[in-house]
Amino acid sequence: MRTEVHDRPMWLTLAAMLVAAALALWLLIRPELLSGLPMFLRMPAIGLGVWALGAAFMQPLGLGFRRHWLRRATNPPWSWAVLGSFAVIVVIRAFWLA
Repeated sequence: MRTEVHDRPMWLTLAAMLVAAALALWLLIRPELLSGLPMFLRMPAIGLGVWALGAAFMQPLGLGFRRHWLRRATNPPWSWAVLGSFAVIVVIRAFWLA
């Protein structure tokens, strides 16, 4: 039997999940933040959002990938960097439309 030890503080994982939940709710309330972009910018933004929100919700559930590059892309620090960059995009877009 194999046991994994998580060396990351639990509050960082919880904070990432809360930020992802807030972004998801914000985009449900104001979908024009992404849908108002031109198509060549919208598709990368949606892809980045799927990666960021999916990785943030995947970590607390203990889910992981077997392939090394997928596991590395969905675990910190990459997942936190992607979540932060997606949050910055959404916030800048919200200020731009306001």
